[in-house]
Amino acid sequence: MAWKNLKQKSFADELVIKHAALTELDDAHALIDWSRIEALLFEVHNKKCGERAWPPLMMFKALLLQSWYALSDPQLEKQIARDLLFRRFMGLGLAESVPDHSTLWRFRSTLAKLGLSKSLFSEINEQLSERGLYIKSGEISIIDASVIQAQRNRPNKDSNGENTQDKEAGYNVKIASNGKQKTTYGYKAQIAVDEDGFIKAADFTAGNIHDSQIFTQLLSGKESQVYADSAYASEKTNQWLKNRGLKNCVLERAYRNHPLTEEQKKRNRQHSATRSIVERVFGVLKLHYGMGKARYLGRVKNQMRFSLMSMAYNLKRGVLLQREMWLLQENCA
Repeated sequence: MAWKNLKQKSFADELVIKHAALTELDDAHALIDWSRIEALLFEVHNKKCGERAWPPLMMFKALLLQSWYALSDPQLEKQIARDLLFRRFMGLGLAESVPDHSTLWRFRSTLAKLGLSKSLFSEINEQLSERGLYIKSGEISIIDASVIQAQRNRPNKDSNGENTQDKEAGYNVKIASNGKQKTTYGYKAQIAVDEDGFIKAADFTAGNIHDSQIFTQLLSGKESQVYADSAYASEKTNQWLKNRGLKNCVLERAYRNHPLTEEQKKRNRQHSATRSIVERVFGVLKLHYGMGKARYLGRVKNQMRFSLMSMAYNLKRGVLLQREMWLLQENCA
């Protein structure tokens, strides 16, 4: 099952009228050495026998597009078929057919099954670091979690009387900003970002897993400072950070009959300005990437979707920072 050869352009591709709208993703494409990504995907659908498969690099690019434009699998199939911008980014000629939504779904599932999300995520961050966009040494880490509603979140019964809720999700209970208790059945995305808003590490759990259980998994131990909200505050957290010589910027929390002192409140206000960076990242992911609700059943599939979302976000963040650097250089020239 070798890959289809899509590198040869047809006469139809030469007839496409050039327009600025078709180059909107060129900066994102130029930011990455895609041959290194392709090397990580080498074992995907690369058997000698069987029908030729879609090249995995092209499929991976399709999933990045899906994240950027918050599309379902059927919507992605349609968009690839009719959008020249999508075909250009994927390297898919006009004379070629398009992968159907079930093929896209199976490819994402294959990535999850092979456990490629971490290596792909690390490779993209490594390349951003090589370009001087993502700073890896002496950086800070800002940690937070956000609840994602499950695709099937209501406790309904099917024809056999069984609960139709996503069995791998869980209930999350939190106090909203208005003081009222809010309960959500779903998952929880946990991330660590740096001061520039790049996602450094990510995890994905059932909604009932407490934030503090994932805290150390999101840290490399090489940070200079660690920021997080009061949900992560505990003696265990304090000791872990102290043992590694990391500055503890986790917000203080009040306990019953032990309210925060004025000094603690002042410290929290100072650290909250930096900690808000991670909240802006989640805001972008929810507003533009469709993170607010799970699209599939099961943790593994949704975790793969969130990993792709994180990669896509970092690429776009890299493009924005690169443009800011270019503008700064022009102004200084």
